[in-house]
Amino acid sequence: MLIVSVLPVMAHATDTLSTIRERKTIIIAHRESSIPFSYLDGHQQAVGYAIDLCMKVVEAVRRELKLPALAVRYMPVTPANRLQLIAGGDADMECGSTTNTAERKRQVDFSIAYFIASAKMVVRTDSGIKNWSDLRDKTVVTTKGTTNAKTLADRGQIRSLNLKLLESKDHAEGFSMVEQRVAAAFAMDDVLLYGLKASAKNPADFQITGDSLSTEPYAIVIRKNDPAFKQIVNRELSRLMLDGEIHAIYEKWFQRPIPPQAINLNMPMGHLLRSSIRFPVDDVADLPQ
Repeated sequence: MLIVSVLPVMAHATDTLSTIRERKTIIIAHRESSIPFSYLDGHQQAVGYAIDLCMKVVEAVRRELKLPALAVRYMPVTPANRLQLIAGGDADMECGSTTNTAERKRQVDFSIAYFIASAKMVVRTDSGIKNWSDLRDKTVVTTKGTTNAKTLADRGQIRSLNLKLLESKDHAEGFSMVEQRVAAAFAMDDVLLYGLKASAKNPADFQITGDSLSTEPYAIVIRKNDPAFKQIVNRELSRLMLDGEIHAIYEKWFQRPIPPQAINLNMPMGHLLRSSIRFPVDDVADLPQ
């Protein structure tokens, strides 16, 4: 059963399909270091799980518009500017590791969730840190513009941990701060931490730990008030899920060696994602618990 929220057509409704038809190009906003969702390979090309899913959507748009020669242009974005660039029309959809939240839906809209992560932290193996209470009076970093920044700040205040909070420009910089011992921990979604750890020079030097701070449903970001484009995006993602095609795409990026360093996350699909694939939704409140 597919449950899709359809937004009412407003006076200033967006018409992404007409824009794409006019320019004969679809613009995909992507991340540069969100392994394995959206990142640059050894040839500086955007690749990843989210990119593969978005390319399926591109094919659906080609069919809908009857534009076999529809071009694809990629636009690198950061956690700090990704929502603004989608809302402003600079790109047609963002394919990365962006969490669907009620607050963000005031600015943009989201597709069906294609991944569900848990917020944890990566620390050095020799740090002795096992859980959040072990961070008292320590320096912790998280990526600027992510949901983890607010969650971590709230956690520190509630538990009076006296954390010194730093913000990195992207995930790679956050991990590097732990690597260089500038910060004791990097708090981020677990799957991103697994990717960063696997690609480190010495993966055994790091461990992912801590109770889950939150559940993070990742989705394609699109502009608000565009039910026609959203319907195409959700229809194609739903097809991939209900037909089972998404499992092969997941296995490719999470359970096999991936470019450019042939790392393998060895991360089986979690039960929350398996449940959400059976009943695809784009409303955070309806996701399986």
